[in-house]
Amino acid sequence: MKRKTDVAGEAQSEGGLAFHPLDQFQVQPLFGHGPIEWYTITNVTLWLALAAVAIIFVFVVGSSARKMIPTRLQSVGEVAYSFVHNMVEDVAGHDGAKYFPLIMTLFVFILFANMLGLLPGSFTPTTHIAVTAVLGFGVFLFVTLLGLYKHGLHFLGLFWMSDAPLVLRPIIAVIEVISYFVRPVSHSIRLAGNIMAGHAVMKVFAAFAPMILISGIGVLVTPVSILAITAIYALEVLVAFIQAYVFTILTCVYLKDALHPGH
Repeated sequence: MKRKTDVAGEAQSEGGLAFHPLDQFQVQPLFGHGPIEWYTITNVTLWLALAAVAIIFVFVVGSSARKMIPTRLQSVGEVAYSFVHNMVEDVAGHDGAKYFPLIMTLFVFILFANMLGLLPGSFTPTTHIAVTAVLGFGVFLFVTLLGLYKHGLHFLGLFWMSDAPLVLRPIIAVIEVISYFVRPVSHSIRLAGNIMAGHAVMKVFAAFAPMILISGIGVLVTPVSILAITAIYALEVLVAFIQAYVFTILTCVYLKDALHPGH
């Protein structure tokens, strides 16, 4: 009796449809083969660097020759600047505008990394928890240390609901502490999970696109697959922006708690 792996191998060799939607998220060295060390240059390293280069190009080159009638690059930079600056002031208040450079950096980095990941043959660093966790826990440590620096032990007032009935305050405090320390986990998983899910779904539909070359049913399946890929791709462009926005606005909320910890 043949094993399942043998049967699957024969089906694939006979022209069957086989795809692995999660292969696109594998970290691979750019040069050579072998184990990946902390100093190994990988596809993650490459696309992180490309995101940084793209940001520098848009904001440095775009603003190097500022004009009253802005160029396209200058317009992109000005719109992004105004959008994030207004977000910071609306959510974190006037005091939060002092930390605008940090918020702006987070927004444009996540946005460019997400958008570049939609290019054919590219790699999306924000699909990896290792990348988003650095961002999420970095924000968590920053706002926590900022709150302790500015308010000392009064920062702990963030966990004490003085308006609640006295008997409920300790219970609410425990819930607030747990929710506070869960923040960096949800902050990082939300970004990576949403971006990864969209890319995986696109890969699944893309695998059905060549069926017109394999089977007669492909006459129906292939056009539907192409339409689905187009629709999902358009949705992923929107998701790339929304996830950058969500990550940034949550950072502004956490910053507001650090600046004004009292309920």
